[in-house]
This record gives sequence, structure tokens and C-alpha cells, in this order.
Amino acid sequence: MQKVILQDLGKKAYQETWDYQTELLQETVKTKFDNRQNGTNNPTKNHFLFVEHPHVYTLGKSGSLDNLLLNEEQLKQKRIEFYKINRGGDITYHGPEQIVGYPILDLENFFTDIHKYLRLLEETIILTLAEYGLKTTRSEGETGVWLDVGTPFARKICALGVRASRWVTMHGFALNVNTNLGYFDHIIPCGIKGKAVTSLQLELGREVPLEEVKTKIKKHFCALFEAEFV
Repeated sequence: MQKVILQDLGKKAYQETWDYQTELLQETVKTKFDNRQNGTNNPTKNHFLFVEHPHVYTLGKSGSLDNLLLNEEQLKQKRIEFYKINRGGDITYHGPEQIVGYPILDLENFFTDIHKYLRLLEETIILTLAEYGLKTTRSEGETGVWLDVGTPFARKICALGVRASRWVTMHGFALNVNTNLGYFDHIIPCGIKGKAVTSLQLELGREVPLEEVKTKIKKHFCALFEAEFV
């Protein structure tokens, strides 16, 4: 069982969290580099961060600025931050009552397969939502977790976007729990036109405690990745 250091950062600004992720990633990459240079075998650390961001839009490196429907002045008026970042994927929204998970894992401790890594993150959320009676799935060619794929009512409940450097991951997933979905109206989420977003609250018709959902996420993540949180 791989040990993963779990931290719940609570409510934290996006830039501050991004910097912290980068710091953890660089620390792990340095350990790996030193091992190769010096012929040592010092273990690398794995991390998992939970966080809740203030209102922010983030645009991945392959994304189009056209998918942000507000100008700079409108962003200021609505008090929404905006960042171009180094993960894959297009534009998405983070905000209050959304669970964001950032695993900073050395995949050489698990498996060296980014595709498998993404699928297991999706499966973590799929199994979590199944505990609430929701049947969610993947949408071919569209990373994330969806409901009613293949119908006119297809809607996304969880976005994914990751980056890896020397098999060390950063960024992760954003699950809409009691999220104000109105903020998605100002973007073309993930650059996909004509498909809606949803939340756990909207699907169930009631608010859901974030801590309750996090507990389920942790359980399924550990089972799928054969890991334990410390």
C-alpha cells in the first residue's frame, strides 16, 4: 500500500494553491533526479490536497480564450479571478461548495500510465456518486464524469485536468456538490458547446455536506490506487 500524505487546505486562493502544488511537485522531481545522479534510492512522497477555491476560471494550455465569455472589466465587477495554467483541458470554473482534489503523486510508485491515471480518477468519482444513487459515466473523447451521456440531457458533474512532469502529477478534479452553477454561464465549460453542467445538490434536490462526500472520495481513491492516507 502506497502512503499518500492527505491535506485539507480548506478555503484557499487559487494562486496560492497552485504555487503549493508546484512546490510539492518540484520537491518530488528533485528527489528522483538526485536518486538518478547519485545512485541512491530515497523514497518519493505522494500527496493529495483537498481545497475549496473562491470564484475563479482557469484555462488549460490547450484551451481557447474564446471560451471565456467575460472581458477583464466584467471579471473584476463579478469578483472572479482568471488564470491561464499548465494543465491539460480547456476552461473550467472553481468556486465555493465545490470539492477540488489535487493528487501530487509519483506515478512510478503506482503505474506509469497517464491514461490509466485519468480513468482511475474518474472511477473514484463515479463510485462516490453511485453511493448517492446516481448513475454516472465517461463520455468518449471528453474527460470527466457525466450523466445521461448520449442523450440530449448529457451534463457534466465533475471536470478533470492534469499535468505530469517526470511521472509526477499535479492539478486534478473538481466535483460540483452544492456549487452555484450560474458561474458556468459565463464560459463554454471545457470548450464543449451545447452540453450542460450539474451538481450533486441539483441532482438530489438537497444540499450535501462536503465532508460526507470527501469521506467517500477518500475511500474509493484508496481502494483504486491501493493506497492509504497518512
